[in-house]
Amino acid sequence: MNGQTLKDRYGPWAVVAGASEGIGLAIARHLAGDGIHCVLVARRAEPLESLAADLRAEFGIEAVVAPVDLSLPDACERVAAAVGEREVGLYVSNAGADPAGSHFLDAPIDNWVGQIQRGVITTMRSCHRYGGKMRKRGRGGLLLIGSGGCYGGGAYMSVYAGLKAFGLNFAEGVWAELAPHGVDVLYMALSTTDTPALRKLLSAKGLPLIQGLADPAEVAAHALARLPHGPVANWGQEDDQPGMSPISAAARRQRVLAIGESTKRIFGS
Repeated sequence: MNGQTLKDRYGPWAVVAGASEGIGLAIARHLAGDGIHCVLVARRAEPLESLAADLRAEFGIEAVVAPVDLSLPDACERVAAAVGEREVGLYVSNAGADPAGSHFLDAPIDNWVGQIQRGVITTMRSCHRYGGKMRKRGRGGLLLIGSGGCYGGGAYMSVYAGLKAFGLNFAEGVWAELAPHGVDVLYMALSTTDTPALRKLLSAKGLPLIQGLADPAEVAAHALARLPHGPVANWGQEDDQPGMSPISAAARRQRVLAIGESTKRIFGS
């Protein structure tokens, strides 16, 4: 980051959506350790209050708690009310787990609508709100924590893979638009990670814990380190290494840039 700290590039405040546990909690702790104040967002207030108290005591930063259900239509506005006039230099979208783990037709449609609202609509609205201000300031970052499921669908993953695919393509396009203005955008495509949400799902289905899971703290550190090098990073793979996708993150970057050059002929610069 050319000698810049995380705070230099993404401070003074970060909004972490999905901060109550797992990767979101780990990201909040990493940011607080670098002196960035945090607005902590999740549905449940109690774990957010506990995390906020820990961050204040351990790192001496400010922490605001925003208990908001991100699947609600007005979630973005509710978070914005908690943010107030604070300058947000980083927005982290980490709320996207699938609590059902079922076939599409075996769960109520409202289950899937809520996931789309949380993982697509709220994410898009939030990136528009905070990304616009970052563009004016000429710095900032949008970090979308996603999944390797973005690269293709499968049984038990129809809606989940669909919304993750939206996140990937959305992040690539916004990266191409905001990079010239000094704003970083990254879609972090994960493999299976050891989170409370995964453990709860496996337990509910009577399944054992999967071996070789990624560690949330390591994922958080890697995602923040890769943020200046968007638009996509694949967990466990080098930038030029294919694996989750037939083409590497580096190849996807070149593809996005090539598409941008092509569309200039249609839409202009």
